[in-house]
Amino acid sequence: MEAKPYVLGIDMGGTNTVFGIVDARGQVIARSSIKTQAYPDIDEYIAELTKEITRIADPVGGVEKIRGIGAGCPNGNYYTGNIEKAPNLPWKGIVPFAKLLSDSLGIPAVLTNDANAAAMGEMTYGAARGMKNFIEITLGTGVGSGIVIDGKVVYGHDGFAGELGHTKIVRQNGRLCGCGQSGCIEAYASATGVARTARELIETTNEPSLLRDLQAETITSKDVFDAAEKGDRLAKKIFDMTGRMLGEKFADFITFSAPEAIILFGGMTKSGHWIMDPIVEAMNENVMPIWKDKVKVLFSDLPESDAAVLGSSALAWELN
Repeated sequence: MEAKPYVLGIDMGGTNTVFGIVDARGQVIARSSIKTQAYPDIDEYIAELTKEITRIADPVGGVEKIRGIGAGCPNGNYYTGNIEKAPNLPWKGIVPFAKLLSDSLGIPAVLTNDANAAAMGEMTYGAARGMKNFIEITLGTGVGSGIVIDGKVVYGHDGFAGELGHTKIVRQNGRLCGCGQSGCIEAYASATGVARTARELIETTNEPSLLRDLQAETITSKDVFDAAEKGDRLAKKIFDMTGRMLGEKFADFITFSAPEAIILFGGMTKSGHWIMDPIVEAMNENVMPIWKDKVKVLFSDLPESDAAVLGSSALAWELN
């Protein structure tokens, strides 16, 4: 057996940090988590993370069996190994996360943002195995993206390339986005965007809907899906509007990188054909003729419970 047969994947969120030890077949053989927000001091966080990683590594031979660590972090910069000014984390400014973790465990570490990690995971373990040109779109609380060209994730000159969720879909009087701009696709096609569309249509139309039985401020994208499954016309309209917006943007994305596929990842993919059908229709209506019906739109193959850890771990196989 290889002396160091495992890698470690870390998925850092604003609330929880989930991590796991992964073997070469893409199996998560041990996992744990800690509360991100419980450690306002980064040194305390690193100490607790090190302690938990060591604990789960002991039954499989210890941390010396881990060849590298990959981390998906908010505002994670692949080039520098730093988390840079992440708004939802307890540590402000620039945090040299990869160095701190590597120094603590004695294992090389690399990081990127969550969407790029998902793209790496898809290429290593998921629906993009064998592909060298694809775009991973994460549809969750926000809209993230990882762009792969010629088998490599695109990072740009500063490490932050590929923020497709913050390209504009509404140029005039668009919704305010969390990034500070207005009219971004994230403000419309994320789970929070879908819920917002539902509230707006309930307030501005008289169309009957099961959604009217709910408190408007509590409506979620899952509620919209449940209503669509029951034949609710307004819920179907919400998915049609959302999917068509995404499809129009996908047509633009295809034009600049000619991907073999666009792969959808994240909680919104549970909406299934309600979101997929209008995406594909609008994409092929708006794309240049040379790409019409040529680019596949697929749902991620990564197992939901381990997807983020697998995506992050995929970075670590490239470490020496």
